[in-house]
Amino acid sequence: MQLIQQTPDLPAYLAGDEVIDHGHPLVQETADALWLAATGDAYSYAKAAFEFVRDTIAHSADSGDPRVSWRASDVLRTRNGICYAKSHALVALLRARSVPAGLCYQKLADDDGSNPAVHGLIALRLPGAANWARQDPRGNKPGVDAQFALDAERLAFPVRPELGEVDYPELYATPHPAPLAALQGSADREELWRNLPAEIGKFPVG
Repeated sequence: MQLIQQTPDLPAYLAGDEVIDHGHPLVQETADALWLAATGDAYSYAKAAFEFVRDTIAHSADSGDPRVSWRASDVLRTRNGICYAKSHALVALLRARSVPAGLCYQKLADDDGSNPAVHGLIALRLPGAANWARQDPRGNKPGVDAQFALDAERLAFPVRPELGEVDYPELYATPHPAPLAALQGSADREELWRNLPAEIGKFPVG
């Protein structure tokens, strides 16, 4: 899909902050190790970083881990997090090697359309690419098979519009306040599940 940048300023998608703390030593060490394991180009690195986050950082809904992490370095340290947290970690790893990356979201629901909740994923833009490519590092399981792809999306959850599901077109340079508040305001995963936003609006003002 065609994503709408929160800001036209591409360097904003390389910046660090309290959440996307790609200057942290653990983020840098992880990025260095992945770069060495890749073949030394941005595509191979981006694919390696995606697969690292997808496969080695457990989604807490699958693992049952009660801890809530939101800062990228903490996600890498605990090897645990939900979709938002894993997306923060992947964006940090990509930005650590100067690959522009941002955060994007979907509204998903149960098979009968009930219990809507916001799902987090990322988009990246490789050198020379004209468009952003969405990737979903949530973690695979039976019925979920997300893969790194640039030409055709291979996401964890293709939306079902008939159930009210939505692909939000906005691409955020920083986390949307609603998912971030849910993470930061929850003491454990059980509380987090109650705090998950059902939807998000357009770019926040200010």
